[in-house]
Amino acid sequence: MSYAGKTAIITGSTSGIGLGIARSMAKAGVNVVLNSFTDSLEDHALAEALSAEFGIEARYAQADMSDPAQCRALIERAGRCDILVNNAGIQHVAPIDEFPTDKWDAIIAINMSSAFHTTAAALPMMRAAGWGRVVNIASAHGLTASPYKSAYIAAKHGVVGLTKTTALETAQEPITANAICPGYVLTPLVEAQIPDTMKEYGLGREEVIRDVMLLRQPSRQFATVEQIGGTTLFLCSDAADQITGTTISVDGGWTAL
Repeated sequence: MSYAGKTAIITGSTSGIGLGIARSMAKAGVNVVLNSFTDSLEDHALAEALSAEFGIEARYAQADMSDPAQCRALIERAGRCDILVNNAGIQHVAPIDEFPTDKWDAIIAINMSSAFHTTAAALPMMRAAGWGRVVNIASAHGLTASPYKSAYIAAKHGVVGLTKTTALETAQEPITANAICPGYVLTPLVEAQIPDTMKEYGLGREEVIRDVMLLRQPSRQFATVEQIGGTTLFLCSDAADQITGTTISVDGGWTAL
C-alpha cells in the first residue's frame, strides 16, 4: 500500500523503541509527529533530520503524557492522525508495600491512561479520513508478570484490555487496534545498564546478556527497535486489515514458557 499523505503520531519517540518506530514509518513514506515531555533544540533537530533523510514531513510536538489535557491536545495540534502509536512509558521497581504512591500514579497515567486519551482524540480523525490504525506498545508484561513491577504490569495489562475494546468499537470500520508486546529490546537505555550489571555479577558482557538480562527470554537475544518498527508497519499494511484486537509478541519466546 502507499503511505503517501498519511500521518503517524508516536508518543515517547525521541529515543529507543519510539524512535525506531518513527524511523520505520518515515522510511515507508509516512509523515511523522515525534513526541516527548521535553522541548529542546535537539528534539526539533531530530524531526528535521528524519525529514531530510527520508523526504517526509516530520514534526516534534511536546506533550506531558501524564496530563490528560496535553495527551488530547497533542492529537488536536497535529491536525491529522492516520496512525497512532502509543509508546510513552516509564518504570519503577519496588515491592507493593513499599511502592511510592506518586510512582504508581505516574506509571498508570503515562503507560496506560495516556493511550486512552490519545485514542479518544484520534478516532474521530480516523473516521473522518475513512482509515486508521491504533498500535499500542504493551509488553511481555502485558501478558505475564514479574515481582516488584506492580504498576508497570497493571498498566500494560490495562493497555492490552484497552486495545481489545478499541478494536471491538471499530470492528465494522476500516480502523484496527492491536498491541505489540516486546520482551527485552536493545535500546540505548538497556545498553547503558550492561556495564553496571557486568560489575555487579562479575561476568563478561555476553554472559550478563544471556544469563542475567535475558534469563526469561528463551532466544537469549534482544529484540531490536528495527524489529518493533517493522512489526508496527506490518500492522498498518493492507495485509493486516483483518488483524484487530489482538497482541503480537516480539519476545524471543518469553510468553511461550
